[in-house]
Amino acid sequence: MSDRLQLTSASKMWAGLPRWSPDGKQIVFMGRTISTNWRAYLISSSGGAPRDLIPGADAGFDPTWSPDGGSIVLTLHNAGVSLHDQANGSRGISILDLKTEKLSELPGAENLFSPRWSPDGKYIAAISTDNQKLMLFDRASARWTELANMTIGYPSWSHDGQYLYFDTTLNDDPAFFRIRISDRKLDRLVSLKGVRRFWAELGGQWTGLAPDDSLLLVRDTSSQEIYALDFQAP
Repeated sequence: MSDRLQLTSASKMWAGLPRWSPDGKQIVFMGRTISTNWRAYLISSSGGAPRDLIPGADAGFDPTWSPDGGSIVLTLHNAGVSLHDQANGSRGISILDLKTEKLSELPGAENLFSPRWSPDGKYIAAISTDNQKLMLFDRASARWTELANMTIGYPSWSHDGQYLYFDTTLNDDPAFFRIRISDRKLDRLVSLKGVRRFWAELGGQWTGLAPDDSLLLVRDTSSQEIYALDFQAP
């Protein structure tokens, strides 16, 4: 096992949501500086300077690899902006070809974010900007279909591509779910109620999958104290 390698510096850039390339040689992630919005960056797993993937874009959220490692799908708007603003110039989900640097927009994705490419390359999943719909884009037919209508957070493909996992953190009864792509069967896997979880700067309590599809989440194990302070103003 090798030593840990720091790839970015917190004094220069805040980083989030890293994803390994299929060949393990690169990492795509979101980065933000004191003067820029969150943007998509690419960096070698052995270190070096991060590369701004789309220098002309206003933002770059949730970058995710294609199965062959040749393209990256990402959101070119902040999911927090209004639907009116998105409809008047802000693009939705796009695919960047890393070899040609060509950027292609997905049709009908203006009000969607958080794209996830399926392991077989046939589909791209995404969430509506109100977090209430899980959508599936069929690349062959270029059509979107609705998979689920409920509070959706952090979708993840199973490694065989048969299921999409997600959580429902933003409601009163948070839980892990999965939906089978073949027949849209929805399974509630485990409750997350009462689990003290870490709330990240990116606006959510992250969940994901391990290589064996076991469920992952980030717990908050910090301590909190309440103090009463007496002071005399000058």
